[in-house]
Amino acid sequence: MSTITAAITAVGAYVPDFVLSNQVLETMIDTTDEWITTRTGIKERRILKEKGKGTSFLAIKAAQNLIEKTGLDPKTIDLVIMATATPDMPVASTGVFVATQIGATNAFAFDLQAACSSFLYGMSTASAYIQSGKYKKVLLIGADKMSSIIDYTDRATCIIFGDGGGAVLFEPNYEGLGVQDEILRSDGIGREYLKIDAGGSILPASKETVENGLHTVFQDGKTVFKYAVSGMADVSEKIMERNGLTGESVDWLLAHQANKRIIDATAQRMNLEDDKVLINIHRYGNTTSATLPLLMHDFEKQLKKGDNLIFAAFGGGFTWGSIYLKWAYDTK
Repeated sequence: MSTITAAITAVGAYVPDFVLSNQVLETMIDTTDEWITTRTGIKERRILKEKGKGTSFLAIKAAQNLIEKTGLDPKTIDLVIMATATPDMPVASTGVFVATQIGATNAFAFDLQAACSSFLYGMSTASAYIQSGKYKKVLLIGADKMSSIIDYTDRATCIIFGDGGGAVLFEPNYEGLGVQDEILRSDGIGREYLKIDAGGSILPASKETVENGLHTVFQDGKTVFKYAVSGMADVSEKIMERNGLTGESVDWLLAHQANKRIIDATAQRMNLEDDKVLINIHRYGNTTSATLPLLMHDFEKQLKKGDNLIFAAFGGGFTWGSIYLKWAYDTK
């Protein structure tokens, strides 16, 4: 029997209609378009404004986009992995609800949370399920409604994040395409630098936590930036070295879209030309679990069968890693 590898065979995505531009932010906080662009590379981000709609809405729309593009029968999906840092609610799994809503009635589902590395960790998990031979179709969705946990008076965070969702289908491959290698890392030293203080088991929600603004994201930007630059660059360089890859043989870098300076530093360590680095941070900002699938969706037509792709991400906790994948199809 041929060796099974796990290949991405389809992608889908969804972003809300409402655009929060740098110019609009200029009217809300003490900032300028130039200040934001210079430090982050972000020009605008999408925000889900409709009341009563959360991360599941973004995830369902992204999955439906994939299903409609490919004609996939959702009943053939074996597993739905929901990568997110902003589930609809505590306890009840968002992924389970999403699977039911898209008609994946024969699938089991669960949520996976590793901050901005959630989708990358999800790729590893989906790959392992496929390579085991037990499952044939694993739908991995990355979606976050970051606007639900952002303080729009905090210049350090509100300029960065946006809302969005993306989905990919993993299936078995017998040509040696798909996931080739991975390096995943974590370090609890990051617990205090990027977090939400209240709402968990240590500090449950109360009148005081709400009044003190403890339910929105806090980020020590300088510290996170320092760790992100070294972490993403280190694992991306290492995965190239142990797979005999060079700047010439890598076709594309798909890095978590948190900050363009972090992406540029990673590409420089990999000796990649600028035209091999996929960028859409200027359009969406940091959509957390959705950045990597949104990249695949936006640049799908440029990806060719056999292309060498390096994925990299860094998130709170800290969590980070890199995955080497060979693209499995040409877009028709």
